[in-house]
Amino acid sequence: MSRRQANANLSRRLGDTGGGWLSGSSYSKSRSSPILYVALIAVGALLILAYSHSGKGGIGNTRGAISRVQGDYSCTAEVQRAIPVLKKAYGDSMHKVLHVGPDTCTVVSKLCSEEETEAWGVDPYDVEDADRSCKALVRKGIVRVDDIKYPLPYRPKSFSVVIVSDSLDYLSERYLNKTLPDLARVSADGVVIFTGSPGKQRAKAAEVSKFGRAAKLRNTAWWTKFFGQVSLEENEGAGKKFNIAATKMSFVSNCQVFHLRSFN
Repeated sequence: MSRRQANANLSRRLGDTGGGWLSGSSYSKSRSSPILYVALIAVGALLILAYSHSGKGGIGNTRGAISRVQGDYSCTAEVQRAIPVLKKAYGDSMHKVLHVGPDTCTVVSKLCSEEETEAWGVDPYDVEDADRSCKALVRKGIVRVDDIKYPLPYRPKSFSVVIVSDSLDYLSERYLNKTLPDLARVSADGVVIFTGSPGKQRAKAAEVSKFGRAAKLRNTAWWTKFFGQVSLEENEGAGKKFNIAATKMSFVSNCQVFHLRSFN
C-alpha cells in the first residue's frame, strides 16, 4: 500500500469516528448556548429584584439615602431624626408640640412615643393615601388637613413649640407674610423651621401637581431678612443649645434649621 493510500484511509477513519465526535461536540455547544443565555437572564432579573427590594426596606434611612442621591431630601424625615436634639434644646417646652408638614402622622406618632410629650399635626396637603393609623389620628382630631395659607384654627399659644417642615418652601412671599406670623401666634415657646437648602435639594416635577407650585429654596440671608420684615426674632439661645446637642449626638442636618421666638 502506498503512503498516499494510507493517509486517505486514515482520513476516512477520522471522519467516521473522531470527526463524528467533533461534530457532536459542536452540536452540543450549539444546543447549550441558548440554555446558558436564558440562565444568565434569569440571574440578572433576580439581582435586579433583590436590589429594588432592598431600596424599599425602610421608611426612614433608606428613603433618606435615595433622596440624597436624587437631591430631593425630606426635611420632615430630618424632624424625626432631630427629636432627641430638640428635646435637649427646648427641655420642658417640648411637652405640647404642633407639627406642620407632610407625613405629619409619622412625626406626631414619634413625638407621642416620647415621655411627657403630647403632639398634634397639620398636613397642608392631604392624607387620602395614608394608612389606618394615620386616618385614626385624623378621626380623633389629633391630625387635621388645613391650608396653611390661611389662619390655623387654634387659639394663641395653644402649643408650647411649633415645628414646621417641607411647607414654607412651597409658599410665595405673599402667603409667607401671613403664615409665618400665624405659626408664631399659636406657639408659646418658639417656632422651629426645617427648610430646604439651595444646592442640596431640588423639587421633583411631580411635586408641582401635588403642591400647586415647585419648591422655592431660599438661602439663610433671605430668611434672616424676611424674619425681620414680619417682626419675628431668631431665638439665639435655643439655636445654640440645638447646635451643642446636635454635635454631641452626631446629628447633621441636610436642611436649614431656624429657631424663632413666639410673639409676647
